Amino acid sequence: MEAGRPVSLLKRGVDDLKETWPAEPDRFLEHHIDPFLLWCVKKGASDITFQSNRPVFSEIYGTLYPSTYRALDAADMAAVLVKLYGTEALAILAGGADIDLSYEVMTDRFTRTRFRVNMTAILADGRDGVQVTMRTLPSAPPTMKQLNIEAEIIANWKPRQGLVLVTGPTGSGKSTLLAAGNRMLIESLHGCGKMLTYEAPIEFTYDTIQAKRSLVAQSEIPRHLPSFAAGVRNALRRKPEIILVGEARDRETISAAIEAGQTGHTVYATVHTTGVAATIRRMVSTFEPSERTERAFALMETIRMVVTQTLVPKIGGGRVALREYMPFTEEIRERLLSLTFDQWPLELMQMVPKYGKTMEKAAKDAYDAGLIEKRHYLIYKQGTKQEGADDETETEAGGH
Repeated sequence: MEAGRPVSLLKRGVDDLKETWPAEPDRFLEHHIDPFLLWCVKKGASDITFQSNRPVFSEIYGTLYPSTYRALDAADMAAVLVKLYGTEALAILAGGADIDLSYEVMTDRFTRTRFRVNMTAILADGRDGVQVTMRTLPSAPPTMKQLNIEAEIIANWKPRQGLVLVTGPTGSGKSTLLAAGNRMLIESLHGCGKMLTYEAPIEFTYDTIQAKRSLVAQSEIPRHLPSFAAGVRNALRRKPEIILVGEARDRETISAAIEAGQTGHTVYATVHTTGVAATIRRMVSTFEPSERTERAFALMETIRMVVTQTLVPKIGGGRVALREYMPFTEEIRERLLSLTFDQWPLELMQMVPKYGKTMEKAAKDAYDAGLIEKRHYLIYKQGTKQEGADDETETEAGGH
């Protein structure tokens, strides 16, 4: 290298192991987007990021590689936004909202490549810009076996009626677990009957799954219906056996899900909580104090299982799923219904190790199997103790 001479980190056509798109145009137009996305997927990209004033980056096996030689300007980004969402995308982003959607490229009548998309306004080189993140989705949901789901979760996945909650932080694989559970129901010997899903966005589709006695209809929020609560109300008019609610985070949606579970439906929903006890506490706390007791007991009569999942770095690369879970048998529900709801968190902390599996136990099993490092196991071990202390403090405070 000559002194003072800048080093080119990117040569046209070649960048380390992954070359840039050979058909890259001088200006991205709408008709360029789909061929470019398919090329990225063919190269093994799990995520594709379009960003103002930067080349397009693809994440391949956890490493970012430029997929275009040229940085995208405002006209390029406008073409991307219009192609993926429509002409109103810029106005929505300028109004301070981000956009979540799904997008698919049909290569023929039987083959499609699907993406989960997020569009967010950003500051790019001192001016307003946009970042568009596209996650490549599998063509078919995984199976429960592929996800190594515990036998006890599988055995309790399909109650005759009631509410099954899948919980965890953002990006913990809740949607993937739900999709695998749906696939198991669809492929079951007698089918699942009519299944209605309400998702934001739709990540997995079930068109490729063969089932003679299962009928699945998927609706995207807010594209097809305005809210999850509206989705559940809509479902009750369509006589389904199974209802999937993408996210139960507000009082109206939780109330609707409980009502659906009480009226003979099997309802699956996700909640952004960690742990069985914390999930029940969070759901109860969404209600006004004047109605909390009534709604808490309605929830307990309806709940059938809570599964919490989180993803932890795996030794050697990748991530491993840890799951805390507990089926709510009739015996467990009767025991809890005999207590006041502010006593439930402590009681559940004692029940989960006995009737289900704690996150600490899941972390220890993974550590003993050589899958995760000791420090990650200790984080969950300490976290379990802290949660118990928090619950005890909260209960004592409520008793004064």
